[in-house]
Amino acid sequence: MKVAVSGAAGRMGRRVVALAGEHPSLNIVGALEAPGFQGIGKDAGEVAGIGKLGVLITDKLKPVLAGCDVLIEFSAPEPSLEHIKAAADAGKAIVVGTTGFTEKQREEIAQAGPRTRCLVAPNMSLGVNLLFNVAQRVAAALGSGYDVEIIEAHHRMKKDAPSGTAVKLAELISESLGRDYASVGVHGRKGLVGERTPKEIGVMAVRGGDIVGEHTVMFVTTGERLELIHRAHSRDAFARGAVQAALWLVSQPNGLYDMQDVLGLKG
Repeated sequence: MKVAVSGAAGRMGRRVVALAGEHPSLNIVGALEAPGFQGIGKDAGEVAGIGKLGVLITDKLKPVLAGCDVLIEFSAPEPSLEHIKAAADAGKAIVVGTTGFTEKQREEIAQAGPRTRCLVAPNMSLGVNLLFNVAQRVAAALGSGYDVEIIEAHHRMKKDAPSGTAVKLAELISESLGRDYASVGVHGRKGLVGERTPKEIGVMAVRGGDIVGEHTVMFVTTGERLELIHRAHSRDAFARGAVQAALWLVSQPNGLYDMQDVLGLKG
C-alpha cells in the first residue's frame, strides 16, 4: 500500500515515517510539509532517522496525493482541513490525527469527509481509544451521583488546550449522562467560584517539559473515587495507531470514521 505522510518533518510525522517505513505491507511514496519548513528538500527517511528512503519532503500537495493510496496527516487544523477536502476531490483515503479543530472546521470535515474514506481521531493510541469506550460505559453505570473531573498533561510545545483527547472524553461522558458538554464544561477554576454544581464536568490542562500525553478521568462521590488513567510513554503509541488505521481504512467504503471503527468498538 502506498502511503504519504503530511507533517513528515514534525515530531509525530517523523515517527509515522519511521514505523510505516519498517512495515512490510507499506511503501512510503510521499512526504509533505508546510511551505518554508526546514525539512523541505530533505530525504524523509533521513529526517526520521531510519536512513535514506528516496522520498524528498515537499510542500506540493497534488503530486503527493496523486502518488499515494492513503495520506496520514499530522499537521495543523487549517492545512489538515485543506488536505481532507483535496483528498476527497482526488478520491484518496486520509487518516487525520491533527487536533485543535474549531467547531466550524469540524462541521466542514463532516461535510467533506464522507466524500472519500476519511478517518479523524483526536488520539490514535489504541489504549486511549479503549479508554474512550470504558469511560463512556463507566459514566453510564455510575450515573449522576458522581462528579466527573478530567486532567490532561502534555509537553510545553503543545499549542491547543484542553487536548483533543480530553475534549473527546468530556463529550462522550456528557453524552452518557445526558448533558451538553458545551454547557457544563468547566476549564480551570480561580477565585471565589462557589460550590461545584452537580452537572459540571471539569477539564484541566497541564503543560510542561516533554510529557508525551497523560489523561486521568476521575469519578468522585462521597466516600470513594474511581480513576481511569492512560499514560503515553512515547509518540510511537500514536504512530502505530495511525499506521493500523491506514491499513484498515483503504478497504472501507466512503465514509467518515474514527478509531472506534478500527477497533470494532461501536454498537
